[in-house]
Amino acid sequence: MYERSKIVKRIATPSIALSALLATTPIAAEQYWSDTSLTYLYGDDYEVGDSDRQVLTLEYVSGYSWGKLFSFADRLESGNGDTETYIEVSPEVYLTEYSDSWVSNISATTTAEIGDGFTHYLYGLGVAFNAPGFDYLELDAYRRNNDGFANNYQLTATWATSFSLGNSRWLYDGFIDYASGISGVGPANLNFTSQLKLDIAPYLELKSPLYVGLEYVYWRNKFYIEGVNEHNPNLLLKWHF
Repeated sequence: MYERSKIVKRIATPSIALSALLATTPIAAEQYWSDTSLTYLYGDDYEVGDSDRQVLTLEYVSGYSWGKLFSFADRLESGNGDTETYIEVSPEVYLTEYSDSWVSNISATTTAEIGDGFTHYLYGLGVAFNAPGFDYLELDAYRRNNDGFANNYQLTATWATSFSLGNSRWLYDGFIDYASGISGVGPANLNFTSQLKLDIAPYLELKSPLYVGLEYVYWRNKFYIEGVNEHNPNLLLKWHF
């Protein structure tokens, strides 16, 4: 569960080391695919802090014989001049895989959430589904080891579905995070973030996807703050390279 939030350089080091380790170990040698993208977002309905913000996101995801790695770094600039950075690194190791089944794989899944003066560690199990109409669909259950306050639990669903309207190509993807309440901190919170995107690369004769669209965030009890509910549309530009 995260806000596109702060980080200090000293805490970025473990995530960089982890990525380097995964890239150089023998099990990482069998890389099947990878994707890198850069996203620009602009919205003016953020809760907690300045409401007017721009976000630049560098995202990297790759698939291996042992599983997959998802990571991203957000750089946020607020209208009042505040700047923040936030990083997540999420290795996922396949425990078992299935063919000709509605379940694609079961995995041991982990995440490091790295922010300003804190690092939260999540670990649990994930199930990926072969669901008709979806490019991917996954459900993860985590135990959260929180830095600075009591631990709790989180459920995360992620999905993507691509479709065509006439000659246009579209993608709808996103995630839902539900984190349980923490005594002395606040109630359970729900973050539903999704993006609807049109691929304009064919019109510009580009080989890699270039999306324009809208991200919408609904965040109930944001940061475990009761009654702080964010309804936040963002303009979006995303380039894969």
